Parts: sequence; C-alpha cells; structure tokens
Amino acid sequence: MTVPALNSVAWFEFGTDKPEKVKEFYGELFDWKYVLNTNTPGVTYHSVMTPGAQQPAGGVWESEGSFPNYAIFYVHVQDVAATVERAEELGATVLMKPVSDAAGFTFARLQDTAGHHFGVFSVSVR
Repeated sequence: MTVPALNSVAWFEFGTDKPEKVKEFYGELFDWKYVLNTNTPGVTYHSVMTPGAQQPAGGVWESEGSFPNYAIFYVHVQDVAATVERAEELGATVLMKPVSDAAGFTFARLQDTAGHHFGVFSVSVR
C-alpha cells in the first residue's frame, strides 16, 4: 500500500441512510466502483475505487438511519491522538475520539472553530 503524504487530504467519506443512491450517483458521474470493506465489525462500509486507482480513495458508510447524512474529508497525520489534542488546543471539538480498525487505520472526527466536520487518520503499515 502506498501511504499518502502527511498533512494532506487523503480520504473522503459519505455517511448515508441511502447508500445505493450515493453509490449509483457517484458511480455514474465519475465511474467509481465499490468494494465491501469488512475491517470494522458491525459496520457496513464500501470502499470507493476511482478509475485507474490501485487502492481506495474514500468510502460510503451505511448509517441505517443511526446518524445524520454527511460528506467529509480526512487528513493523513503522523499521530491521530496528538493531532486531536492540538486541534482541541486551537478550539476544535472532538466529535469522535480516536479509534482503530483491524487494517491498522486509526481515525478521529473533529469540528473546526467555524463548525465544519472533518477527520484525521493515520496508517500503521503492517
């Protein structure tokens, strides 16, 4: 796996209660393909494969109505916990504390000082 550059926007995600509509729309508009990701038990998540890409660039998280619909970006960082701590010092609100999945991804979600929802993540190369 190629690791994205630090501090760059390197992932996007849709959280939706209408995953088939999201996948159909963006699939037809941009020729995206979808692969079921089973790394996080209890979560239905489809990785987005963009044309010509060797690895996913984003995902569609099926909410089943358990949370509001959203679309966000994620920034690749060296240390998720340290970034969350620094963001809080700068006035951000933590929406989701750091969590890790079976594939070695650690991520968290924040709200910036203007109210925008975004995420940060790191990759543990195994």
